[in-house]
Amino acid sequence: MNFLGFGPQPVIEVDFGGTDRAQVSSKGDSGNATENLYLFSGTETVSGQVRVTPPPGKKMEHQGIKIELLGQIEMFVDRGSFYDFISLVRELEPPGDLSVPRIYPFEFNRVEMLHESYHGINVRLRYLLRVTISKNYASNHIKDFKFWVRNLNDVSPINNSIKMEVGIEDCLHIEFEYQKSKYHMKDVVLGKIFFLLVRIKIKHMEVEIRRRESTGAGANTYNESDTIAKYEIMDGAPVRGESIPVRLMLSPYDLTPTYRNVCNKFSVKYYLNLVLVDEEERRYFKQQEITLFRNELL
Repeated sequence: MNFLGFGPQPVIEVDFGGTDRAQVSSKGDSGNATENLYLFSGTETVSGQVRVTPPPGKKMEHQGIKIELLGQIEMFVDRGSFYDFISLVRELEPPGDLSVPRIYPFEFNRVEMLHESYHGINVRLRYLLRVTISKNYASNHIKDFKFWVRNLNDVSPINNSIKMEVGIEDCLHIEFEYQKSKYHMKDVVLGKIFFLLVRIKIKHMEVEIRRRESTGAGANTYNESDTIAKYEIMDGAPVRGESIPVRLMLSPYDLTPTYRNVCNKFSVKYYLNLVLVDEEERRYFKQQEITLFRNELL
């Protein structure tokens, strides 16, 4: 007996159209375990087959079978509530019954998946295929199949250097220079630090890559920052006139492109944070935003 959704359940499977498509590793819904998801980009066609297998020896009556392609944003402060920025549907079968396995081809042609998949601290953006077998009296059978989206970025060829000064009056005056302000995901940050005045005892200096995730808008904006990488570039006291080189590779780190105001829901920005620590463990720092972009999908 299958009463109100209890009892044997149908098996729902989705084939994304072959095993040669690239996969990427992503955080699971719990945020701990990882899962491998098929990778799509840009305005690709999402197609494949749905296979529905009814319970063995059972005739399964239904009120229709459909597949949806959804793009959703979930704020973790409102977990379980999704904002759908893409919602497409294909009807696979009208009301009827199933007694043997059946395969349904589907196609969502050139879907505009403009926003990348993202799993952050307080927000996630996801894409999925949802298969629904509608029932008359019992609960619907629903199964989700997630996939991952990455997009190549169009970036202006103008890429100015970053030059800034930081100092404490009559105690410290330094200049720092980074060769570029825009970096691709596997780029190398190159620069120099110039010490023009040093009257405090500096113990060491480091460069951090910091990510700031902003959710909400206006007075309800909430910022969350985390340190992605920390790299010591100097150990010991500098002297006036000394120049310290900076070389920081980005490829080992889990980075995303810079995201600006995605669907008026969230932004993700990156900063280079120069930190000096003196012998009394006081910290002096200067932060500069950089732009990260994607120039290859894998």
